[in-house]
Amino acid sequence: MVLEMEHDKSKLDCFVEDFVKILEKYGDYIIVSGYVAIALGRSRGTEDIDIIVQPIEKIKYSELHNELIQAGFECLQSHDPNEVHSYLKDYLSVRYGRKGTFIPNIELKFAKDELDYYQLKTKKKLKETGLDFYFSSVEMNIAFKEEYLKSGKDMEDAKHFRIVFAGKLNEDEIEQIKKEIRRVKL
Repeated sequence: MVLEMEHDKSKLDCFVEDFVKILEKYGDYIIVSGYVAIALGRSRGTEDIDIIVQPIEKIKYSELHNELIQAGFECLQSHDPNEVHSYLKDYLSVRYGRKGTFIPNIELKFAKDELDYYQLKTKKKLKETGLDFYFSSVEMNIAFKEEYLKSGKDMEDAKHFRIVFAGKLNEDEIEQIKKEIRRVKL
């Protein structure tokens, strides 16, 4: 049974919402990892929100970067959109925060392998969060946390997902994703 959650937007939710409202004009994205667990009611902190985005061409990325700057964000690596784009093209992540702050920040990266593209293809708006964002599937989050990331915090996130979505998870899909993680990432 999926728990229905009341969700008042936190400052973190508003931060993500402000970023995503701009990002979604420029391409497909998904929010992955720890913030997904937080949005689904797990009480834990995070310093960053991990977002994977479909690769964006340089000129369009420059427009995105400049719009983020105008909205009060700044890139922590560089102010030069061409330099930031080159990091992303090399499959490095970049971080955006509110101007003058480091935490929280958005850790943004371009999709780089078939698992990233699969996550973009299977993105979902999780109504249980009360938020209008695209997330990677719960099955994908469980598989990554149990098979690849494996930290204590990640294992607790996976446990939380399993409790919240008890009886609703596709265990075959989780096992198939774990198999792909072993093939692609390990």
